[in-house]
Amino acid sequence: MRFRRRLARLGVALAGLAGMSVLAAGCMVGPDFKRPEVEQPPRFKSQADGEMGPPVPAEWWQLYRDPELDRLIATAQASNQNLRIAVARVDEARALARVAGSYLFPTISADPQFSYNRYSGNRASTVTGKKIASGASRNDWLIPIDLNYEVDVWGRVRRSLESAKATAAATANDVGVVRLTVETDVTRYYYTLRSLDAQAEILAGTVTAYEEQVRLLSVQLRTGLVSAIVVHQAEAQLQTTQAQLRDVQRARADQEHALAILCGRPAPSFTVAANPLHESTPPAVPPGLPGQLLTRRPDVAEAEQNVRAANAQIGVATAEFYPKFTITSSAGFESMDIATVFNWQSRVASILPSISIPIFQGGRLRANLAASKARYEQTVGTYVNQVLIAYGDVEDALTDLHAFSDEVGRLRDAVGASQSYLRLAQVQYRQGLADYLIVIDAERTLLANQLSLAQAVYLQMGSSIHLIKALGGGWSPAEETATR
Repeated sequence: MRFRRRLARLGVALAGLAGMSVLAAGCMVGPDFKRPEVEQPPRFKSQADGEMGPPVPAEWWQLYRDPELDRLIATAQASNQNLRIAVARVDEARALARVAGSYLFPTISADPQFSYNRYSGNRASTVTGKKIASGASRNDWLIPIDLNYEVDVWGRVRRSLESAKATAAATANDVGVVRLTVETDVTRYYYTLRSLDAQAEILAGTVTAYEEQVRLLSVQLRTGLVSAIVVHQAEAQLQTTQAQLRDVQRARADQEHALAILCGRPAPSFTVAANPLHESTPPAVPPGLPGQLLTRRPDVAEAEQNVRAANAQIGVATAEFYPKFTITSSAGFESMDIATVFNWQSRVASILPSISIPIFQGGRLRANLAASKARYEQTVGTYVNQVLIAYGDVEDALTDLHAFSDEVGRLRDAVGASQSYLRLAQVQYRQGLADYLIVIDAERTLLANQLSLAQAVYLQMGSSIHLIKALGGGWSPAEETATR
């Protein structure tokens, strides 16, 4: 009966402390989270009228309608190692959040013990005062179940859990950052390959024309129709163009190796077929409103969750100033004979509620609180700066896209004019009305404008990719959570 009464008192005490914890659930010291204020412009400065369409789709790369690009991105999503590392970091952060949440519950453990003591015959008994018989020994079997519990009156544990959850959310958002970076890098590298293929195609065709030109001029030199200087000029032009072609081929190989790493494949066995990028128009991507970047960019969302985590840590540091309520209890069986250890007469029980009140810590608590507030201010600055960077990224991409679109149109006209210039120069040279230097200048002008056009088309596509990345690439927190 006495043991039952002890167990009853233990249950009442636990129920009371649990009730106190529930009643104190609304009492959490420290500031509640509020998103830092950032100025939101009404629209983007470089935004054209009528660019308020729907948001970027999640699989934004399909806007480019390129099956090979779709295949490369699917490969990168499955095999990219940076993305794999980021996903593992999410698993770690979520596990640590569960660790923080476990402190809301009592800790119960079993701690079976056995001890053997042999006493000296010259040692007096604490009961009779007489000497213990020589060689006396004592066994002790103890099988207790221990319970430890902190009553979270001031919200220290709950603030810790809040911080851990925010950190896990920030890490999940970082997966979105890495995923978007991998997708846009694959797209950018792929179109770099296609641009280099276009340049190689132009240079290869030019080399073929120059080789035929050198052959014809060599024949004319042997017949005395032209001087040696003309042949040397043509040969020098041929060698220079061949060197340009070789350099483009080298750059393409290096770019293909970099793309292999992004796709998680060994470079020696990774190949992308040549596919020259000619007159390709990037898809229309409406930028929307500046304020939408706060929900569409994973890096901004990550910075916000870091602010939330740091804000909760201020509450944890504040709670350290208040008394800490804990309860320690134990119940089980103890006997000198293992055969009777589980008998009802072998029962034992104890309960030890305690209060820890901080009195003097040498300024440690105040310094810890000051450090928590300083870390919070750092995260606020990082968040605001990330939003400003997001605004700048979109403005840069819009400016570049409009400028390169205009540049592509002008260079197309320049290529057409250069082709006419070359035809007229060749006609005048054959008729003896112009020097061969005019033909060389016309050929160089045409080649330079063709290469500039190929590069401008790539830069136009690159600015389109940059704009999609600046807008968040169709990322959303709900979609990122659904993939986990």
